[in-house]
Amino acid sequence: MLKLIGLGLWDEKGFTLRGLEEARECDLLFLENYTSKLMGTDKQRLEELTGKRIQLANREFLENYGVLDYAENNDVGLLVAGDPMVATTHSDLVIEARKRGIKTKVIHNASIFSAIGETGLQLYKLGRSATITFWTEDYKPTSWFDVFKQNKERGLHTLFFLDLDLANNKYLNAQQALKQLIEAGLDEETEVVVGSQIGSPNSRIVYGKAGELMDADVGLPLQVIIIPGKLHPKEEEFLEQLRLGE
Repeated sequence: MLKLIGLGLWDEKGFTLRGLEEARECDLLFLENYTSKLMGTDKQRLEELTGKRIQLANREFLENYGVLDYAENNDVGLLVAGDPMVATTHSDLVIEARKRGIKTKVIHNASIFSAIGETGLQLYKLGRSATITFWTEDYKPTSWFDVFKQNKERGLHTLFFLDLDLANNKYLNAQQALKQLIEAGLDEETEVVVGSQIGSPNSRIVYGKAGELMDADVGLPLQVIIIPGKLHPKEEEFLEQLRLGE
């Protein structure tokens, strides 16, 4: 069996009771080290909590279905930051597991998609989300900007995740992402929300013009950017309380 176990938003204390119980019953535990990361804990602390040795699962291991090779004859738990079914990588694992006749179980947890309600934006007005990727001199993709333009036409909010490279401990920060957005065509006067480590003790959410936030201290790594669509008066009131400098 393959168990996909959500860890929540920040540290090992985000484990649900059900998730912890399921993890302790597994023969093998892997910690997903590709799509996201719990900044407030580490493998050792999770091992102490579960009482199990935990192995890291990188991109190659997951995309080549290495975890499923173990799950054919063992109860295997894959520990995932946030909710395990947010990333398409994990949906693909479930599809392949079912093809192989491997049973699956999902233990849900809090995710960024629910936590961004802390911005005051109404979640049912969220459009497609996208990831702003690292740019290099020779590689500057902007497909994520097209997602914003489509959402804007419909009056919907756009959630941008910021690229990360866990293998090299690299995180795209909001300042760089805003520069890329502006270079891709975003007006510097556009009002945006930047959330830093939402759901953690270090959580910070600020609201302001893109050009202003590009040069501001908006918190620690693991950030998101939201460009609001058409705002309800209550959303406007909530955001004004988050405005930079207020």
